[in-house]
Amino acid sequence: MRHYSRIDWLKSRVGFVLLLVILFWAKSMMAYIMDFNLFSGSSVIQVITTIINPLPLPLLLIGLAFYFRKARLFYPIAIVLYFLNTLLLYLNVIYYREFTDFMSVATMMGYNKVNQGLGASGLALTNIHDIFFWIDFVVFIVLFFMKKFKFDRVPTQKFMGFAFSTLAIFLFTITLTLGEIDRPQLITRQFDSTYMVKYLGLDAFTGYDGLRLHGVREERKSAKKSDIDKALAYVKKHNLSGVTKYTGIAKGKNVFVIHLESFQQFSINLKINGQEVTPFLNSIYNSDSTVAFDNFFNQVGQGKTSDAENMLETGTFGLPQGSLFASHGADQTFEAMPAILHQTEGYSSAVFHGNNASFWNRNNVYKNMGYQYFFDASYYDTSGEKAMGYGLKDKLLFYDSIPYLERMQQPFYAKYITVTNHFPYSLDEQDKDPNFQTTDTDSAVVNGYFETNHYLDQSIKEFYDYLDKSGLSKTSIVMLYGDHYGISNTENKSLASVLGKSADDWTNWDNQQLQRVPFMINIPGWHGGGIDHTYGGEIDVMPTMLRVLGVDDPEQYVNVGQDLFNDKRNQIVAFRNKDWITPKYSMVSGELYNHEGTLIEKPTKAEKAEVAKIQDEVNEQLNISDSINQKDLLRFYTPKGFKPIIAKNYNYSNGLAKLEKLEKTLGPKSTDQYTKNNSTTTQGLYETDAPEKDQPRSDSSRMKQVQPDSGDVTDGGDDTPNP
Repeated sequence: MRHYSRIDWLKSRVGFVLLLVILFWAKSMMAYIMDFNLFSGSSVIQVITTIINPLPLPLLLIGLAFYFRKARLFYPIAIVLYFLNTLLLYLNVIYYREFTDFMSVATMMGYNKVNQGLGASGLALTNIHDIFFWIDFVVFIVLFFMKKFKFDRVPTQKFMGFAFSTLAIFLFTITLTLGEIDRPQLITRQFDSTYMVKYLGLDAFTGYDGLRLHGVREERKSAKKSDIDKALAYVKKHNLSGVTKYTGIAKGKNVFVIHLESFQQFSINLKINGQEVTPFLNSIYNSDSTVAFDNFFNQVGQGKTSDAENMLETGTFGLPQGSLFASHGADQTFEAMPAILHQTEGYSSAVFHGNNASFWNRNNVYKNMGYQYFFDASYYDTSGEKAMGYGLKDKLLFYDSIPYLERMQQPFYAKYITVTNHFPYSLDEQDKDPNFQTTDTDSAVVNGYFETNHYLDQSIKEFYDYLDKSGLSKTSIVMLYGDHYGISNTENKSLASVLGKSADDWTNWDNQQLQRVPFMINIPGWHGGGIDHTYGGEIDVMPTMLRVLGVDDPEQYVNVGQDLFNDKRNQIVAFRNKDWITPKYSMVSGELYNHEGTLIEKPTKAEKAEVAKIQDEVNEQLNISDSINQKDLLRFYTPKGFKPIIAKNYNYSNGLAKLEKLEKTLGPKSTDQYTKNNSTTTQGLYETDAPEKDQPRSDSSRMKQVQPDSGDVTDGGDDTPNP
């Protein structure tokens, strides 16, 4: 029998595995406390499970090395499994700092589709204590090369692997049992990722999420044509028909959709140091040519921007975890705005975006939505300082898009996706307005946010000036919306003083209130607008816009939103995590608040009944949407007169050449702005103060351009050109 001194024991295989597990536990505790803030507001049981849960699965996984008796296998397997656990932990730390959530398996699998630009923001998300996630690997390597670390050549007893596995299962059973006691049906019902990590740990959350994703994919394979009937019944019951005073007011007009990246409602009409943050957007918001909503909420999940786009275009939510665009978008069936408007109203369609087409898998998704053209980063000069990590700067995007925009056949549906107002909100000095002084809080994120807000505002003003000079403002409407929050919950307390609130009194209710984003429908030359206090969200945009644009029979298109202008709408705003808000109540992380932000600790019987009814409606709306998307049920249903999109017939290369060819084919029937301007470009009408505008193309760039489409086709898609 072997006899160990205290030091010898640490050099044994058992001691080595226990050392790795203890190190991982320490790293997990550091992340739990300093990054995830898991102990805040935790019950006694949650504190216990949070302390224990970093042990079971690392014990099980790293302990697998005991089943390999040869030293040359034991040590590499143990170290690799330890490294993978650490890598998973650290990736979640970085992800959480930006998204205040944990990485789902779908997000990991779609990483190559969303990683462009994460290098810059990822660097900004690092903290000084991150060194402790990796310093032990450096120590191991140094000790190995100094020959201070030696393999234990004596195999452990055969039962050791079984003993470690049994201990791991026992500890996991403890955390699972305590979790079920504290939160019944933790596993079987839709879970909150934070609770799952609190009770079971990050490894268990990831494993469970992987099983859930596999189940979803199997569910999609087994979907039947009859499964669409329940969704259609819900749409028929939930969808609101009837004419409102805004129905058809913009029929036949061009539509500009301006995506205000990370822009929140609180910036509208906000003054800092006596100056308006967004003076031009304020003028649009307060104009009687605009219908603006001040109780409009983002409803995105982990898909963030892609979820917002999906809701606006299709009237369905993103997925419970991950991004619909990234995980399902390549072969998803959509009934989306560009296809509907083309087939019913003769619209052409295009997206203008200064990032790579593959970001969020857009190059595939847009084809399935029926977008005819996609002018991504490959169409612009992004060299030198013209681009940030997430793409071409906004002023240059609008300016450089004109050669393509002016060739679009009218009416058109044109979406602009801005990027400069994106985390980490760092603006080059040359792009800052010297006359605008931002906040001086303890958060660089908050301070930078208002500078990039201001830059975005200037960009939109320049674009509007062009619309006026070119005459497009007379024939167009502009829909502006914020896609999701810009300041995360972890930074909101630093923001509190800017909004006239106390950081000490900040609550979950305050966090939810900040999920408001702008939604404005601006119709230049029209004077029937105003500020609407209706409660709604991004899920309601599609049915609202279809009616504003006068589309016939909008009720036949499958969506789970409601027309914001219909007085019969229920004004229940569902969030992706099943929280909700109404004009009367708010549900946030299991806490009920009234409309003034007071926590209702002991609701009355009547309040309980009302809340239960609202929760049932929220659950049904989300479940129906998930059924549609996860099972791809729209492949079983085609609205009357609607032609399913054939994505393979779309190609986004050589967009300008295709537009010019179409213009030549149509001849005098062409309706593009270039033709209307006597076959002369309108580029000279556009004025921008972007300092990079006249900088020559250089060999350096902050982003690598990728054009996934190659070759050429006759036109932008499989649909016939506009008459």
